[in-house]
Amino acid sequence: MIDDLDLGFDEQERGEKGKHRRGAVLRRQGKSGGGRGKTIFALLMAFVLLGGIGGGAYVGFDRIRNYLVTPDYDGPGTGEALVEVKTGESLTDIGNTLYDAGVVKSTKAFIEAADANPLSKNIQVGRYKVRKEMKAADAITLMLDPKSRVVNGVTIPEGTITLNVYQILSKQTKIPVKEFQAAAKDPVKLGVPAFWFTRGDGKKGPKSLEGFLYPSTYEIPPKATAEQILSLMVDQFLAVTKQLDFVDRAKNDRKISPYEALITASIAEAESVNAVDLPKVSRVIYNRIYAGKIGCNCLGIDSGINYYLRLQGKDPKDSDDLLQSEINDLKNPYNTHNVAGLPPTPISNPGEAALKGALEPPPGDWIFFMTVDQKGTMGYGSNDADFLKLRRQMCDNKVLTGENCT
Repeated sequence: MIDDLDLGFDEQERGEKGKHRRGAVLRRQGKSGGGRGKTIFALLMAFVLLGGIGGGAYVGFDRIRNYLVTPDYDGPGTGEALVEVKTGESLTDIGNTLYDAGVVKSTKAFIEAADANPLSKNIQVGRYKVRKEMKAADAITLMLDPKSRVVNGVTIPEGTITLNVYQILSKQTKIPVKEFQAAAKDPVKLGVPAFWFTRGDGKKGPKSLEGFLYPSTYEIPPKATAEQILSLMVDQFLAVTKQLDFVDRAKNDRKISPYEALITASIAEAESVNAVDLPKVSRVIYNRIYAGKIGCNCLGIDSGINYYLRLQGKDPKDSDDLLQSEINDLKNPYNTHNVAGLPPTPISNPGEAALKGALEPPPGDWIFFMTVDQKGTMGYGSNDADFLKLRRQMCDNKVLTGENCT
């Protein structure tokens, strides 16, 4: 929603733009005895003088009227124009866009019409089909009509891995998956700051775009390239993590690098069925990796194995279908059963709840989490006895079958 009173700019960012925002316009017009009053008086005097100049007075009157009357079209407009409202734009910015497109006769007319219509603050970011040479008030009414908004949205669910993101985007845009894969080879070029790939645990891995494609609903601009679309998603990730103060809180509160916290959030997103479990799963991860709660400091999660299978073009498997050779495969860089520490990269693209959960895990000494029923309910344990109890629940509820339940 766009609100001209607060669109995310601070005073320095607004600069000259801020002087033309609605509040400033009202304050400027409300002054008494200032320059504007003197100008109007002078114009009126000129009008009186022009009254004795015969036909030339009509020319003079037209010029004077432009100062006294805001230029505005009278009719509903004709033809069609496509305009875009961008994030962070003020009503003045929108008015300028409409003026440049030939929709309204003046930016001032749009601003005054917006002031007269309290709903104008509900104009949303997006593209709109409007008409040229419209009365400014009619233009606002049209932009408030959902039918005027051009929707080309695509939704990326939380926990979607990059390969699946490319497939979703390709289906929506008709851009081949290979173009998204090629664009993703350099995350820094797409806008990911290089410091994000710095780790404090000594591990090194590839600079992967995994984790940085923020799950949300996006309106894809027309003729956008694969690189531009992925950059749009990275920008959203950076905006959300900035709002959460993710970088500093990971360093100061969790005492780990932001990338390690992001990997943790991605694992929690992949493992949790219900959002309520995201912070608890993060706590288990921290207990196993950093708190020395278990001897190997390893996670022992199957989602890492399945992530690697997907990267190889293979289907993921249920836990009781995984072979021992797959569980113990040391060639798998995402093997967390036999290798200490976090995997080399995130294993999904986490949403805001998962990111927040990685920053704010609840206190607890759990070292196990298991999905204990078909509804996705999580159980947590702190010792071997808890583990056996949770596994029995899984077997009783048919979540786990086979030799693991004998």
